[in-house]
Amino acid sequence: MPLADGGEPERTAPAPSTAAVSYFGAQLPLVMRLARLLADEAVVRGLIGPREAPRLWDRHLLNCAVLGELLPSGARIVDVGSGAGLPGLVLACSRADLRIDLVEPLQRRADFLREAVQILDLTDRVRVVRGRAEEAAVRAEVGSARWITARAVAPLSRLATWCAPLLAVGGRLVAMKGEQAQAEITRASSQLRGLHLKVQGIEICGSQVVDPPTTVVVLERVR
Repeated sequence: MPLADGGEPERTAPAPSTAAVSYFGAQLPLVMRLARLLADEAVVRGLIGPREAPRLWDRHLLNCAVLGELLPSGARIVDVGSGAGLPGLVLACSRADLRIDLVEPLQRRADFLREAVQILDLTDRVRVVRGRAEEAAVRAEVGSARWITARAVAPLSRLATWCAPLLAVGGRLVAMKGEQAQAEITRASSQLRGLHLKVQGIEICGSQVVDPPTTVVVLERVR
Protein backbone atom coordinates (compact mmCIF):
# COMPACT_ATOMS: atom_id res chain seq x y z
CA MET A 1 0.00 0.00 0.00
CA PRO A 2 1.51 3.38 -1.01
CA LEU A 3 2.04 6.16 1.47
CA ALA A 4 -1.03 8.34 1.74
CA ASP A 5 -1.52 10.44 -1.43
CA GLY A 6 2.24 10.77 -1.83
CA GLY A 7 2.19 13.19 1.09
CA GLU A 8 2.77 13.16 4.80
CA PRO A 9 1.36 10.46 7.12
CA GLU A 10 -1.51 11.46 9.38
CA ARG A 11 -0.03 10.32 12.67
CA THR A 12 2.38 12.51 14.53
CA ALA A 13 5.92 11.76 15.61
CA PRO A 14 7.30 12.93 18.96
CA ALA A 15 8.74 16.43 18.95
CA PRO A 16 12.49 16.56 18.35
CA SER A 17 14.64 16.69 21.45
CA THR A 18 16.79 19.70 22.23
CA ALA A 19 19.83 17.68 21.18
CA ALA A 20 18.18 16.86 17.85
CA VAL A 21 17.32 20.49 17.15
CA SER A 22 20.90 21.49 17.79
CA TYR A 23 22.51 18.57 15.96
CA PHE A 24 20.47 18.55 12.77
CA GLY A 25 20.37 22.32 12.34
CA ALA A 26 19.23 23.31 8.85
CA GLN A 27 18.45 19.67 8.01
CA LEU A 28 15.95 19.34 10.88
CA PRO A 29 12.79 19.88 8.75
CA LEU A 30 13.77 17.02 6.45
CA VAL A 31 14.64 14.75 9.37
CA MET A 32 11.27 15.61 10.95
CA ARG A 33 9.53 14.44 7.78
CA LEU A 34 11.44 11.16 8.04
CA ALA A 35 10.45 10.90 11.71
CA ARG A 36 6.78 11.19 10.75
CA LEU A 37 7.17 8.43 8.18
CA LEU A 38 8.82 6.17 10.75
CA ALA A 39 6.24 6.92 13.45
CA ASP A 40 3.38 6.22 11.07
CA GLU A 41 3.90 4.01 8.04
CA ALA A 42 6.97 2.16 9.33
CA VAL A 43 5.00 1.14 12.42
CA VAL A 44 1.85 0.26 10.43
CA ARG A 45 3.89 -1.94 8.09
CA GLY A 46 5.72 -3.65 10.94
CA LEU A 47 9.13 -2.24 10.06
CA ILE A 48 9.68 -0.87 13.54
CA GLY A 49 7.85 -1.74 16.75
CA PRO A 50 5.14 0.58 18.06
CA ARG A 51 7.05 1.02 21.32
CA GLU A 52 9.94 2.54 19.36
CA ALA A 53 7.94 5.49 18.05
CA PRO A 54 8.04 7.56 21.29
CA ARG A 55 11.84 7.26 21.42
CA LEU A 56 12.62 7.81 17.77
CA TRP A 57 14.88 10.81 18.21
CA ASP A 58 17.50 9.51 20.62
CA ARG A 59 17.31 5.76 20.06
CA HIS A 60 17.10 5.82 16.29
CA LEU A 61 17.55 9.16 14.50
CA LEU A 62 20.42 10.63 16.51
CA ASN A 63 21.85 7.19 17.15
CA CYS A 64 22.21 6.73 13.37
CA ALA A 65 23.05 10.30 12.39
CA VAL A 66 26.20 10.49 14.51
CA LEU A 67 27.64 7.75 12.31
CA GLY A 68 28.29 10.62 9.93
CA GLU A 69 31.27 11.59 12.09
CA LEU A 70 33.18 8.77 10.38
CA LEU A 71 32.08 9.47 6.79
CA PRO A 72 34.00 11.90 4.56
CA SER A 73 32.37 14.68 2.57
CA GLY A 74 30.82 13.56 -0.71
CA ALA A 75 31.12 9.85 0.04
CA ARG A 76 29.07 7.16 -1.68
CA ILE A 77 27.64 4.86 0.95
CA VAL A 78 26.23 1.36 0.54
CA ASP A 79 23.81 0.73 3.41
CA VAL A 80 23.34 -3.03 3.80
CA GLY A 81 20.09 -4.33 5.28
CA SER A 82 18.48 -0.90 5.33
CA GLY A 83 15.14 -2.04 6.76
CA ALA A 84 13.19 1.10 7.62
CA GLY A 85 16.10 3.28 6.53
CA LEU A 86 18.28 3.03 9.61
CA PRO A 87 20.93 4.31 9.20
CA GLY A 88 20.80 4.94 5.44
CA LEU A 89 17.83 7.30 5.18
CA VAL A 90 18.85 9.11 8.34
CA LEU A 91 22.30 9.79 6.91
CA ALA A 92 20.77 10.94 3.64
CA CYS A 93 18.49 13.39 5.45
CA SER A 94 21.14 14.72 7.81
CA ARG A 95 24.01 14.93 5.26
CA ALA A 96 23.11 16.53 1.94
CA ASP A 97 26.57 15.71 0.55
CA LEU A 98 26.21 11.93 0.71
CA ARG A 99 25.07 9.54 -2.05
CA ILE A 100 23.54 6.38 -0.66
CA ASP A 101 22.51 2.99 -2.01
CA LEU A 102 19.98 1.28 0.25
CA VAL A 103 20.35 -2.51 -0.09
CA GLU A 104 17.33 -4.39 1.25
CA PRO A 105 16.18 -7.94 0.35
CA LEU A 106 12.57 -7.89 1.62
CA GLN A 107 9.95 -6.56 -0.79
CA ARG A 108 7.79 -4.75 1.76
CA ARG A 109 10.79 -2.94 3.19
CA ALA A 110 12.13 -2.07 -0.24
CA ASP A 111 8.70 -0.71 -1.19
CA PHE A 112 8.65 1.51 1.89
CA LEU A 113 12.16 2.76 1.16
CA ARG A 114 11.33 3.64 -2.45
CA GLU A 115 8.22 5.54 -1.40
CA ALA A 116 10.10 7.34 1.37
CA VAL A 117 12.86 8.38 -1.04
CA GLN A 118 10.19 9.91 -3.29
CA ILE A 119 8.37 11.71 -0.48
CA LEU A 120 11.61 13.07 0.98
CA ASP A 121 12.74 14.23 -2.48
CA LEU A 122 16.00 12.29 -2.31
CA THR A 123 15.83 10.62 -5.71
CA ASP A 124 18.83 12.54 -7.03
CA ARG A 125 21.23 10.90 -4.58
CA VAL A 126 19.53 7.90 -2.95
CA ARG A 127 18.47 4.69 -4.67
CA VAL A 128 17.02 1.42 -3.44
CA VAL A 129 18.58 -1.86 -4.54
CA ARG A 130 16.45 -4.86 -3.69
CA GLY A 131 18.47 -7.97 -2.97
CA ARG A 132 20.91 -9.57 -0.59
CA ALA A 133 24.42 -8.24 -0.24
CA GLU A 134 25.88 -11.63 -1.13
CA GLU A 135 23.99 -11.91 -4.45
CA ALA A 136 25.97 -11.48 -7.67
CA ALA A 137 23.45 -8.99 -9.06
CA VAL A 138 23.81 -6.77 -6.00
CA ARG A 139 27.58 -6.99 -6.16
CA ALA A 140 27.45 -5.88 -9.79
CA GLU A 141 25.17 -2.98 -8.87
CA VAL A 142 26.88 -1.54 -5.81
CA GLY A 143 30.30 -3.22 -5.61
CA SER A 144 33.72 -1.60 -5.27
CA ALA A 145 32.31 0.48 -2.43
CA ARG A 146 34.55 2.71 -0.37
CA TRP A 147 32.06 2.82 2.51
CA ILE A 148 29.47 0.34 3.75
CA THR A 149 27.19 0.95 6.73
CA ALA A 150 25.04 -1.54 8.64
CA ARG A 151 22.93 -1.50 11.77
CA ALA A 152 21.55 -4.54 13.61
CA VAL A 153 21.81 -6.75 10.51
CA ALA A 154 23.75 -9.82 11.72
CA PRO A 155 26.64 -10.91 13.95
CA LEU A 156 29.92 -9.43 12.77
CA SER A 157 31.27 -12.68 11.30
CA ARG A 158 28.23 -13.11 9.05
CA LEU A 159 27.97 -9.42 8.19
CA ALA A 160 31.63 -9.29 7.20
CA THR A 161 31.21 -12.34 4.95
CA TRP A 162 28.36 -10.63 3.11
CA CYS A 163 30.00 -7.24 2.83
CA ALA A 164 33.65 -8.00 2.09
CA PRO A 165 33.04 -8.75 -1.61
CA LEU A 166 31.29 -5.38 -1.99
CA LEU A 167 34.29 -3.42 -0.70
CA ALA A 168 37.07 -1.98 -2.80
CA VAL A 169 40.58 -2.50 -1.46
CA GLY A 170 40.93 0.21 1.17
CA GLY A 171 37.16 0.40 1.56
CA ARG A 172 35.62 0.31 5.01
CA LEU A 173 32.70 -1.43 6.65
CA VAL A 174 31.22 0.73 9.41
CA ALA A 175 29.08 -1.57 11.55
CA MET A 176 26.96 -0.17 14.36
CA LYS A 177 27.31 -2.41 17.38
CA GLY A 178 26.65 -2.24 21.10
CA GLU A 179 28.67 -2.94 24.20
CA GLN A 180 29.52 -6.42 22.91
CA ALA A 181 31.54 -5.01 20.00
CA GLN A 182 34.90 -6.29 21.24
CA ALA A 183 33.47 -9.73 21.94
CA GLU A 184 32.07 -9.88 18.40
CA ILE A 185 35.47 -8.93 16.98
CA THR A 186 37.14 -11.67 19.01
CA ARG A 187 34.64 -14.32 17.88
CA ALA A 188 35.00 -13.25 14.24
CA SER A 189 38.78 -12.87 14.17
CA SER A 190 39.53 -15.93 12.03
CA GLN A 191 36.79 -15.07 9.50
CA LEU A 192 38.03 -11.49 9.28
CA ARG A 193 41.55 -12.62 8.48
CA GLY A 194 40.26 -14.96 5.80
CA LEU A 195 38.24 -12.13 4.25
CA HIS A 196 41.27 -9.81 4.27
CA LEU A 197 39.50 -7.44 6.64
CA LYS A 198 41.55 -5.54 9.19
CA VAL A 199 40.02 -4.12 12.35
CA GLN A 200 40.67 -0.39 12.29
CA GLY A 201 39.13 0.09 15.68
CA ILE A 202 36.04 0.54 17.80
CA GLU A 203 34.77 4.10 17.48
CA ILE A 204 32.44 5.91 19.87
CA CYS A 205 30.28 8.42 17.98
CA GLY A 206 28.06 11.16 19.37
CA SER A 207 29.33 11.12 22.93
CA GLN A 208 28.21 14.73 23.34
CA VAL A 209 24.95 14.20 21.45
CA VAL A 210 23.19 11.00 22.46
CA ASP A 211 23.19 8.78 25.55
CA PRO A 212 24.39 6.12 25.23
CA PRO A 213 26.69 7.08 22.36
CA THR A 214 26.88 4.92 19.26
CA THR A 215 29.49 2.15 19.24
CA VAL A 216 30.89 1.36 15.81
CA VAL A 217 33.25 -1.35 14.57
CA VAL A 218 35.33 -0.22 11.58
CA LEU A 219 36.83 -2.86 9.28
CA GLU A 220 39.05 -2.15 6.27
CA ARG A 221 39.58 -4.45 3.31
CA VAL A 222 43.33 -4.66 2.91
CA ARG A 223 43.57 -6.84 -0.23
